[in-house]
Amino acid sequence: MWISPAFAQTAGGAPAGDMFSFLLPLVLMFGVFWFLVFRPQQKKMKAHKEMIANIKRGDHVVLGGGIFGRVAKVEGANVCFVEIAPNIRVKVAQSTIAEVVAKTEPEKAVEADDKGADSTDAANRS
Repeated sequence: MWISPAFAQTAGGAPAGDMFSFLLPLVLMFGVFWFLVFRPQQKKMKAHKEMIANIKRGDHVVLGGGIFGRVAKVEGANVCFVEIAPNIRVKVAQSTIAEVVAKTEPEKAVEADDKGADSTDAANRS
């Protein structure tokens, strides 16, 4: 005979130690992933949300595509206008802003009295 007969073994209950030794590596792997992957990612997302909430007019920013610009106007909570070249403004979602390069004080609007005086002075000099 080439094949020996196989006899059925009696079914015994699995010892409790087997279940513990099976679950322990899974729990340890989850703990490592939590501290090395998930937790730092949550911190970074929280910092990015705070940065976007604090964007003001005049800030120099980098958009998601790598375009540098200056915030010309913040409209609502999700939209802002970024000036990427002189007199060229782009309407972008604030979530696409990757980084604030330089924080500046918000620019103040030029008052009509000062503007009128400057143009009058320039006309008198000519």
